[in-house]
Amino acid sequence: MVEITETTMYIFWAAAIILFGVAEAVTAQLVSIWFLIGAIAALIAAFFGANLIIQIIVFIAVSILALVITRPLVKKYINPKKEHTNADRVIGQVGIVAEDIDNIRATGQVKANGKIWTARATDNSIIPSGCEVIIEKIDGVKLIVKNKQ
Repeated sequence: MVEITETTMYIFWAAAIILFGVAEAVTAQLVSIWFLIGAIAALIAAFFGANLIIQIIVFIAVSILALVITRPLVKKYINPKKEHTNADRVIGQVGIVAEDIDNIRATGQVKANGKIWTARATDNSIIPSGCEVIIEKIDGVKLIVKNKQ
């Protein structure tokens, strides 16, 4: 059985700090920074003579606290940016139904802005070919439209 000494714990927490630091450095997102902070706190606790149980509690508590405090900030600044396109300029325009729109059968196309789009009705009504529709929104690659009448 290995005896756990102060020196052993210093080495353990230093190794944990290095491990979590390397893991953080090789990933594109924050995955282990919270554990790195917890390991630093546990190493400090070890330097002040805390026993093994206290060191583990400090590691877990500080890691969780760091996660809870920093996660909202990280999400705010690292959130992937949405790629804006000019497709949304068709919203509010009038289009012509090129193929009957039937949400139940998942059919329907609208010609808008010189292009043919897959379309669905806002109210699940069937809109026949040739009708004018107003484009309410875009859902993925589908136009969501309502009958102009």
